[in-house]
Amino acid sequence: MMQSMKDKIREDVKDAMRAKDQVRLDTLRGALAAFTNELVAKGRKPTDELNEAEMLAVLKRLAKQRKDSAEQFTAGGRPELADKEMVELKIIEAYLPASASREDIERVAKAKKTELGVTDAAGQGKLMGA
Repeated sequence: MMQSMKDKIREDVKDAMRAKDQVRLDTLRGALAAFTNELVAKGRKPTDELNEAEMLAVLKRLAKQRKDSAEQFTAGGRPELADKEMVELKIIEAYLPASASREDIERVAKAKKTELGVTDAAGQGKLMGA
């Protein structure tokens, strides 16, 4: 049986403790706490389990928060705090599935546009529905 994302994070928490990697440890503990908070917010018991999709949603939210914080710190002239947020973002992104690059998306969209024969703005609704 494949281990759940939460089990993987718990294992990585232990590894971070052994390696004395405090940033990684704090980030992963924060993710586990966010999972528990999500359960409570949904009116479930903290001892229940989130499904993989719910855990992914929580991790995506954490990643977005780190990205937004890094931008705010950079704009506020605090590059050292922005760097810390970016390190945490990299740790969280390791648990997220790889997202398609902009070039990949554009290539697929152009292929679909050609396949459907869309040439003007009127046909774009058909393309969006595909």
